[in-house]
Amino acid sequence: MRGLCLLCILCAAMLPVHAEDWPARPVKIVAPFAPGGTADSLARIAADKLTGRLGQNVVVENRPGAGGTIGSEFVAKSAPDGYTLVVSGIASHVIAPAMSPAPFDPLLSFTHIALFGGPPTVLVVYPGLEARDLKSFVELARSRAGGIVFGSPGQGTQAHLTAEMLKAQTGANLTHAPYKGAALAMTDLIAGHIPAASTTLTTAATQIKAGRARALAVSSAQRLPEFADVPTFAESGYPELVATVWFGLSGPAGLPAPVAARLNAEVRALLQLPDVRERLRPEGIEPNDLDPAQFTEFVRAEIARWTPLAKTLK
Repeated sequence: MRGLCLLCILCAAMLPVHAEDWPARPVKIVAPFAPGGTADSLARIAADKLTGRLGQNVVVENRPGAGGTIGSEFVAKSAPDGYTLVVSGIASHVIAPAMSPAPFDPLLSFTHIALFGGPPTVLVVYPGLEARDLKSFVELARSRAGGIVFGSPGQGTQAHLTAEMLKAQTGANLTHAPYKGAALAMTDLIAGHIPAASTTLTTAATQIKAGRARALAVSSAQRLPEFADVPTFAESGYPELVATVWFGLSGPAGLPAPVAARLNAEVRALLQLPDVRERLRPEGIEPNDLDPAQFTEFVRAEIARWTPLAKTLK
């Protein structure tokens, strides 16, 4: 009898998951980075809104480490039943696997559900630097003996890669100074210890508005309402530098299509809520409207775009 009961439980677990039956219990979103960052913030916004929309508690669990690959591996190896999800992103699913072998395939090991978006990168300089715009910055980096040192949140971050791409396209003499986080780079910049930094707009926004850092260009596709006087890299002549430090919602490979479709619809809807838009707008995070197939192709394109440069800089 005990064996028969166990067999029934196993058979029930193998039944397909239908959108109308899911979720029947709490859902967990793994944030593969430490609390307080953009990935954690987006996870908690999503969890708060999804709890009401799904009728089940949605909780966030932080599993940081190894560029986001530890938490991502945990989810990749979880059951594809819609109850364990992860905040995927360019760091964990593009750059980290390019820098060293990852314990998962960023495409084949996941069902990519919905794109949250993310903050753009901004190039900022110390206010005392004579460069007033991107053109004069590049010219100064070419002509100044020793070039210009720029700080970043760390080796291999998207902000670092954006500056390296600018360097490659312009021939500017730029020397990278990696920091253990964007906040530390900004602290040295406003103190005048480094003349420039490539970092997320999220980190630099307060200092830009206070006049303690001058923004030369932002990597968003269009100018941002909150920073209307900051030109984009694209309008400055570098359309290849349209990029964001993006994040999304993903699950294990094999997630049932109805569940992925339901989650995709809910995430796209919550990103349009006025209070969510108000919260994300100052960080330059614009909502996206991709279905699961389109988001998967977006991830594929980002891997193709950034992997060669990341491997070169390893």
